[in-house]
Amino acid sequence: MNKRYRLILALLSVMALATEMRAQDPEFTQFYANPLYLNPAFAGTNRCPRLVMNYRNQWPSLTGNFVTTSASYDQHVPTIQGGLGLMVLNDRAAQGTLNTTTVSGIYSYQQPISRKFSIKAGLQASYFQKTLDWSQLTFGDMIDPRKGFIYQTNDVQRGGQVKAVDFSAGLLGFSDKFYGGVAVHHLNEPNESLILGTSRLPMKYTVHAGAVIPIEKKSKDNDARLSPNLLYRRQGEFQQLNLGMYVSKGPLVAGVWFRGLLFGQTYRDAFIATIGIQTDVVRFGYSYDVTISELTPSTGGSHEVSLGINFECRQKKKKFRTIACPSF
Repeated sequence: MNKRYRLILALLSVMALATEMRAQDPEFTQFYANPLYLNPAFAGTNRCPRLVMNYRNQWPSLTGNFVTTSASYDQHVPTIQGGLGLMVLNDRAAQGTLNTTTVSGIYSYQQPISRKFSIKAGLQASYFQKTLDWSQLTFGDMIDPRKGFIYQTNDVQRGGQVKAVDFSAGLLGFSDKFYGGVAVHHLNEPNESLILGTSRLPMKYTVHAGAVIPIEKKSKDNDARLSPNLLYRRQGEFQQLNLGMYVSKGPLVAGVWFRGLLFGQTYRDAFIATIGIQTDVVRFGYSYDVTISELTPSTGGSHEVSLGINFECRQKKKKFRTIACPSF
């Protein structure tokens, strides 16, 4: 399939998304490397200020690929007994034909339940703008059977931009060895239709959980650990289950994941390999999604890069419990 016709197929998909279909949120493979996007309750869990940046290129072999970038900042604020976070996300589909920008503010509150277990609740308010670039769309009346796209379309441009406010919430529970949480995004199901009519963004339900299992413990700075994890997500009619394992030793972290669904409508989507380096100050990770669905020959998989920076801050007199979940 040549580049021109792959672009046509991609743009047709975008048009369908903008009119009849219910959209789904952008996907990030390194869930814990983008904690505020996963669950707003993660705001302030690192105590000190934290800056996180993520880049994902999904299906790079296709002209109509998806490129998603995000940046977030969060920290714990003792005077308000909780954490504050700010997140900016941009998602570009089909070479920018469909573009979505979201800005979110987050507040979370932490409450110790016992000496070993704490819970954290988060609220998120977002403002997003979705735009459709009509100049990049192609229509049937533009095609000459022999010469291709040579005519101007008679289709009348309409809509093309929508702005809305969105709300989300999350809950997180954790101890030194176990952690888990739930998040519900798009509580108000905002209308994101780009033309006449209504197209509600369906609520997204996320459940995630994991554990930290020491393998050996020679010194505090050289622990080897296993961390099994699962994540289940549902948005509209779409369901997804991720099962994976991280292995870490010193600053090195590696992980393997399976993404698909093992019950109900069984399907296989991808195997994911992740490798990263983590210190007290800087964290860098790379992951690659090996597509195993029917799209395998043409997508080129997905590449994702994450970068996190932890800033120093004053030590708090009262002990603050941080979550020991993976960083990727």
